[in-house]
Amino acid sequence: MNKVFLIGNLTRDPELTETSGGIKICRFAIAVNRNYSGADGERKTDFFNVVAWRNLGETVSRYARKGNKVAVSGSIELRNYEDSQGVKRTGVDIVAQDVEFLTPRQNGDDFDAAAPSSNAGGRAKPQLQPFDDDSDIPF
Repeated sequence: MNKVFLIGNLTRDPELTETSGGIKICRFAIAVNRNYSGADGERKTDFFNVVAWRNLGETVSRYARKGNKVAVSGSIELRNYEDSQGVKRTGVDIVAQDVEFLTPRQNGDDFDAAAPSSNAGGRAKPQLQPFDDDSDIPF
């Protein structure tokens, strides 16, 4: 089973691109602190490259920003390639299956102007009305 779950902060803004076939792909990186400190008392940090495809990638690119805390679940994928000097290398990516945004949204954030606001048109949110259904209980 190839499953990974990481919680960390974005190290840069997500980059949304498109494949030649028109499929959206979002690349970003997260910094994840280890649970322990080294001999010098410093906490070590690991950096992971993450890839999110299609709708998930579009959502991440729209709402996530550098410094935001996210939870990523997905799988580890190894890729082999040659660098510019012809040396064979191996890259490690996390392929996201789910991304949860853990940083609270700020009041001034307006990432999606098309989304309806909670107070659109000056209308108040509907209030729940009390409902008494005790009188119809048969026992």
